[in-house]
Amino acid sequence: MRDVYVNPLCVRYAGKEMKHIFSDDNKFSTWRRLWIALAKAERELGIDITAEQIAEMEAHIDDIDYEKAREYEAVRRHDVMAHVLAYGDKCPKAKPIIHLGATSCYVGDNTDVIVMRQGLLQIKKLLVNAIAAVSSFASKWKDTPTLAYTHFQAAQPTTVGKRATLWLQDLLMDLEALDFQLKNLKLLGCKGTTGTGASFLELFHGDHEKVKKLDDLIARQMGFDACMPVSGQTYTRKVDYNILSVLCGIAQSAAKFSNDIRLLSHLKEFDEPFESGQIGSSAMAYKRNPMRSERIASLARYVMVDVLNPAFTAATQWFERTLDDSANKRISVPEAFLAVDAILSLYINVISNGSVYPKMMERHLKEELPFIATENILMDAVQRGADRQEMHEAIREYSVAVAKRMKLEGEDNNLLTLLKNDERFMLTDADLDRLLDVRKFVGRAPEQTAEFLAEYVSPVLEGNRDLLGVDVVITV
Repeated sequence: MRDVYVNPLCVRYAGKEMKHIFSDDNKFSTWRRLWIALAKAERELGIDITAEQIAEMEAHIDDIDYEKAREYEAVRRHDVMAHVLAYGDKCPKAKPIIHLGATSCYVGDNTDVIVMRQGLLQIKKLLVNAIAAVSSFASKWKDTPTLAYTHFQAAQPTTVGKRATLWLQDLLMDLEALDFQLKNLKLLGCKGTTGTGASFLELFHGDHEKVKKLDDLIARQMGFDACMPVSGQTYTRKVDYNILSVLCGIAQSAAKFSNDIRLLSHLKEFDEPFESGQIGSSAMAYKRNPMRSERIASLARYVMVDVLNPAFTAATQWFERTLDDSANKRISVPEAFLAVDAILSLYINVISNGSVYPKMMERHLKEELPFIATENILMDAVQRGADRQEMHEAIREYSVAVAKRMKLEGEDNNLLTLLKNDERFMLTDADLDRLLDVRKFVGRAPEQTAEFLAEYVSPVLEGNRDLLGVDVVITV
């Protein structure tokens, strides 16, 4: 089908598991499972539905006649009734009781909740594996010094592993938010046209307890602890917003990571994976552009904007139900999941297979360490009996002159030579070696990294060890 638009999230970026979760097969087979759950619950509560009718419905969960459903929808202009009729054609004995007492939102909304939970579980698997990958990276490089930056200007040194803990902490916060939504996610249940349960109260001859029990039976059959206690015809659309907010949070974390990787690539301190035959630029053959990190940033930007869709939808629903949500939800919700699936797959690929260049880090440290070390040199001179204010002014004058010459003339940093030649500082080469030991400037970075991994990350990975191990495939 080269003559119609095809969503790039499906053909280029997202994994097969997530694409299946939001597929028609999964959607409409879930509709049928919900109709079966309704029939079983109604039968248990005394409605005249036979075991034979239910068995017939169960025998035709997956053989969906999409062409017949399309024909019905073309005439009826109603997707749920089209599938009720197509299902009834397959199940002539059960046809009279399919969808008994229910509204369209019974299958539509409950399926949306079920599918979003499936999507969250797949995202959780990728997220846990991303946490594991960054944890391994942080542990491996926890002692490797590197120049840290504020405002992307040289600051005090840190270590590669410590920097990675900043990425990790964001991911842990995302996992906590995701787990909260999973724990609190509820089905809509079966509450009728305006959420009052009136049709079922009629069906059960005024028995309120049976109407309440209906929700419980459906929830258990579909693997949920409970249904929403109250609703209109639909579940509150804040559910969609809350779930996409989790995906938006993951996108934020991944975008920050990808931006750092892109900056490190410019500094030549890190390269993302690059295949032997890969072309970085159609014009400049030498280029190794950080295309995967750029793709993370690009998709993350889409998700961060996409979260506005359910926000506006939740805010603009009228009373018990409007239909201005439907078309939007069909696009905004699946695409957020598909995009974050791709984002996390790229994240895992980049952090697991990228290359770190400690020698380049050492070069950058040497360029800036003379400036960074001046406070230590100042303190050392004072301890030798020098005047603190005089030494401070001398360092300031030398530093300003050196920085200007480096920028104007491209000269190397010779600040240490100038200070050593100034007899007021009384410095020897041995003194400079001692004062310039880079490990004196990284503070507790190695210890902080080890402590963070042991106290915060390891318990999370242990608690989710059944999710560890994922085969990430990057197609482009």
